[in-house]
Amino acid sequence: MFESQSGRAISAGGPTLVALTEPTAAAAAADAEAQVPSQTSRGRRPGTPGAAGTPVSGATVSASGILRRQSQRESAARTYARSLPIVPVRARGLTIEGADGRRYLDCLSGAGTLALGHNHPVVLEAVRGVLDSGAPLHVLDLATPVKDAFTTELFANLPPALAADARIQFCGPAGTDAVEAALKLVRTATGRSGLLAFTGAYHGMTAGALDASGGAADVRVTRLPYPQDFRCPFGVGGSEGAELGARWTENLLDDPKGGAPAPAGMIVEPVQGEGGVLPAPDAWLRRMREITEARGIPLIADEVQTGVGRTGAFWGVDHAGVVPDVLVLSKAIGGSLPLAVIVYRAGLDVWAPGAHAGTFRGNQLAMAAGTATLAYVRENRLAERAASLGERMLTALRGLAADHPCIGDVRGRGLMIGVELVDPETGDSAPALAAAVRQECLDRGLIVELGGRHSAVVRLLPPLTLTDEQAGAVLDRLADAIPAAARRAH
Repeated sequence: MFESQSGRAISAGGPTLVALTEPTAAAAAADAEAQVPSQTSRGRRPGTPGAAGTPVSGATVSASGILRRQSQRESAARTYARSLPIVPVRARGLTIEGADGRRYLDCLSGAGTLALGHNHPVVLEAVRGVLDSGAPLHVLDLATPVKDAFTTELFANLPPALAADARIQFCGPAGTDAVEAALKLVRTATGRSGLLAFTGAYHGMTAGALDASGGAADVRVTRLPYPQDFRCPFGVGGSEGAELGARWTENLLDDPKGGAPAPAGMIVEPVQGEGGVLPAPDAWLRRMREITEARGIPLIADEVQTGVGRTGAFWGVDHAGVVPDVLVLSKAIGGSLPLAVIVYRAGLDVWAPGAHAGTFRGNQLAMAAGTATLAYVRENRLAERAASLGERMLTALRGLAADHPCIGDVRGRGLMIGVELVDPETGDSAPALAAAVRQECLDRGLIVELGGRHSAVVRLLPPLTLTDEQAGAVLDRLADAIPAAARRAH
């Protein structure tokens, strides 16, 4: 059983799950502080006034007015604001408090950015330290003590074989900027223009990153099959499906009539996030490393969402023991603030000064927050905790799936979890049902988002500081939301 915060037991389809303890007393104290969103709701629990999803007193901002003005003024391209019509005014740890006084458990976490949750004490202390020091906040790419500390901490956490011979490029503030830099880097180093990418990939929203993402058309990208069990492109799944994909890749690259342009690199996500929470099998990822290495093709690992402990290892590639030629990093490395870098083998560092730049690549606050986050995850072994707690949550959700035929698949790695909703009669993806589950979750004070080919996968990306009690509360609300949405659909 997984004991939820409301006291309800969710069947995990296996033995009783033993509660985990926090890694250190300091971590426990910080997490306890991070669970308190405001003085108005201190100490309250779900089901009581001030609990998540219920109103609290003291709201002074007109949420309806702000939302109305947003819809009038902002671009039609806005996304999360459409499905999550809330106005956050305070946040701490897992919890967000809206302008309407309602509280929510945030399992979106800034699309995976908030490794330590909202406003973690060590992050706030790091940011205040820079502000109080009088240090410049904008320095382009000049050397500073803050940058030196960040780079030192980052290199200390890299795969040793990469750290021993690595260079770092500070890019623009978003992950998509780092993807653009990585593509430009390998094209410059190899003199080739082609690119190998995978079905279902997502690498950002700028032109080059979109070219490498699933659904792109008329580009210089060769699309390869990404392995998955539930909807295997070869209809077999498992290790056999992954092996077929690897053989297809080898054959295509070695076939002089295959039609694939000479590749400058291969870019891969260790777990596809937007693609529907699809973990790459370790053996398959090792095959991709062997295939690229044998043919002199740089391997780019997009760790924008999987990095810094999210998957149960510090980097997603660590599970397979793979050392890529280029790591693309953003999101969690900035400690909730905008920061993006690529780290790559020194042999690729052949571009000229100014070949890739960005006005805001010297964000000192983000570097300080990132240093604190990287150190906290390392010192408190949060990657290991994410592995243990994530596996327990997956087990509980698979137990839930046994009772609900609309749950087609439960998958993930660490605290990167996906639940695919399907039509029980046809097995087809059920995006309308997934959207209804998202709304039912929001009504219960739980923020989740959707992913996958047809937006039919409910995604959970909670902070790595998630406690056992909080995990139970998340599962409890999701367990209520799914049957409620299924009933509404019929």
